[in-house]
Amino acid sequence: MPRFSIVVPSHGVAGRLSQALDSVLAQSFGDFELIPVCDAPDAPAADVVTEYAERDSRVTPVHSPPSDGLAGARNTGLRAAVGGHVLFLDGDDVLVPGALAALDARLDEAGEVDVLYFEHERTPWWEGEPTNPAAPLLARTPDGAFTPDRAPLLTGVTLPAWSAVYRRAFLTEHNIAFPGDHFTDVGFGGLVALRAERVAALRTVVVRHLMRRQGNRPALPGEHHAELLDQTELVLTRAAEQDLPADRLKPLFEQLFAAVLKTAAHPRRLTSGRRAFFRRASTLYRRHRPDGYRAPGGSLGVQHRLLASGSYAAFRSLRALHRTASRAAALLPRPRGLRTRLRYAAALRLPLDRNLVVYCAYWGRGYVCNPAAIHAKARELAPHLRAVFLVEPDAVGSVPPGVEYAVIGSRKYWQVLARAKYLVNNANFADAVVKRPGSVHLQTQHGTPLKTMGADQATYPVVAAATGSFAKLLARVDRWDYNLTSNRHSTEMWERAFPSTHETLEYGYPRNDVYCTASAEDVARVRKELGVPDGKKALLYAPTHRDYATGFETGLDLAEFCEAIGDEYVVLLRAHYFYDRGASRGGGRIIDVTGHRSSEDVCLAADGLITDYSSIMFDYANLDRPIVVYADDWDVYRETRGVYFDLMELPPGRVARTPGELAAVFRDGSWADETATSLRAAFRERFCQFDDGRAAERVVRRVLLGEPPASIPPVIPLAERVPAPAATLVRS
Repeated sequence: MPRFSIVVPSHGVAGRLSQALDSVLAQSFGDFELIPVCDAPDAPAADVVTEYAERDSRVTPVHSPPSDGLAGARNTGLRAAVGGHVLFLDGDDVLVPGALAALDARLDEAGEVDVLYFEHERTPWWEGEPTNPAAPLLARTPDGAFTPDRAPLLTGVTLPAWSAVYRRAFLTEHNIAFPGDHFTDVGFGGLVALRAERVAALRTVVVRHLMRRQGNRPALPGEHHAELLDQTELVLTRAAEQDLPADRLKPLFEQLFAAVLKTAAHPRRLTSGRRAFFRRASTLYRRHRPDGYRAPGGSLGVQHRLLASGSYAAFRSLRALHRTASRAAALLPRPRGLRTRLRYAAALRLPLDRNLVVYCAYWGRGYVCNPAAIHAKARELAPHLRAVFLVEPDAVGSVPPGVEYAVIGSRKYWQVLARAKYLVNNANFADAVVKRPGSVHLQTQHGTPLKTMGADQATYPVVAAATGSFAKLLARVDRWDYNLTSNRHSTEMWERAFPSTHETLEYGYPRNDVYCTASAEDVARVRKELGVPDGKKALLYAPTHRDYATGFETGLDLAEFCEAIGDEYVVLLRAHYFYDRGASRGGGRIIDVTGHRSSEDVCLAADGLITDYSSIMFDYANLDRPIVVYADDWDVYRETRGVYFDLMELPPGRVARTPGELAAVFRDGSWADETATSLRAAFRERFCQFDDGRAAERVVRRVLLGEPPASIPPVIPLAERVPAPAATLVRS
């Protein structure tokens, strides 16, 4: 039997889960079992956990459906545990080095105790000093093992479940489990403290709690706050059944109602049902108030007395006194120009148009990418919806006939942004855009992240300087309701880079649908439009942007390259969209396609891809055609831009470091040999998970038509997909 069973729920923390598991497996004390609790075998965290289970036999994952919540996940882990003591660790928290050794030593010293409480550190997600909220409470406890009556303030309801280790036989004997769905730590901690006969404290930090930017669920607005009263009633009812002594009942009562009053007075937590919450809290207060109880002094005492009397109107008036004018001012929209600001503010007061969808791509560059693909599918599946595409003045020509548009900054632009129920973007809307209650913002993204994104860019000075205010960036992220991903890697990285409360949709990228639906005739048509000569192999060269460079430089002499590889090839040059100025480059065997509207068309036309670190490689891999990585400055790029994985260790095909090496792989045919094919197959397995040709349909049905997740078409397995045929290559 292992000394410790460590239960780690993983729902919604796939991006940080590795840190939690690593912190356990790196402990110097190794007598433990690690029990990650995943939603399902195909959940985002399951991929992470599977790798750990294959490497270490102490990792024994179990599954609990998301509908069972945090309490259900912990209870599932507890039922699977066989260790002498149980420790609960959230999936985005870590054990400090030496934590288990310190717990083991303290348990040996204290003897058999039911609960060992310990300190924890709360670390701000961005900046600020860590805090140790348990330290003052534990500092007042006796040095050795003690009975609960010697530390009456240690009621259990103010400490999270992961701030203690529990004797498993004690929990089993008293049938103690996590109650309810929300505020479960309050109920669990209270029940544990009521039943424990012998406890001890360790005045050392054991868990480092990594605070989430979006906050913990109990602090977010919603109807779930009523469950705080459920947990309060549960604990106080059990205390009454045990006839808890007055010196223990008073602090328990006071701590529970401190949390209740904080919620009742918090206007953002209780978005509705405030009066019903207050009335029920008042009933509980009077029913469980200890005999002879005297309310505290000051403003808190006033709140106690109002709660005891059930005076909701007076309580509401007291709360209103603390509102500030700055809060109201912060909600005002701030587009440039007083007249525009007033018009936008007036439009925001009008009802949402529930049939209006606003689309935008690449800050208004045109009718392209995922928003365009979603729009096209919506015209088919949801023709009742009115769609307006937002474009810059010079991109109006890219909008197909029959598609309504609005020029960015125009009066119509602000009108549709104020009224639309649905807003779809692959970048972000302007800072001045207000997220209205009832509106739905879909972030489609526009690539798979190799380079660091969002908040992860903060530690790279060159990128951070170009990004600007991270506070503004994250304020834009807070408007998202849904975030689209095309593979499990993206799911994990977006969670880290864009921390907020949006829902992740693992539906694939709609723009990539064409890679599974295009025919040989479509490929031939596009090649003719681009001017690719019949019978020639077309190589798409698509380098990415360098944050440390100014202007566009290919890093490769394309004329010399074409000369070196022979006449059977032509090169399609597609510079990063930052450098699309409509000017032509090259000539003859070099065809400049930078200004072509659709990157998907360009990929369909190409028989192979040459790129450095551009995310186009992830999209192109869906075609199952050869990819060559030209990594002449990988070390510099990795250090200045930051990357999420080592591309040199997981390339999609052959890698060349110099122009000579690049030409050689085409001269000797190794760019498309068995080794290149094997590398591409592994790459596709990891990064082409959800792009099956039906992504746009899934998005339209789920987001625009509101169909339940269970009715959304499942993803077609990779092995069953048939990519669009290449013009000159025969796929095995």
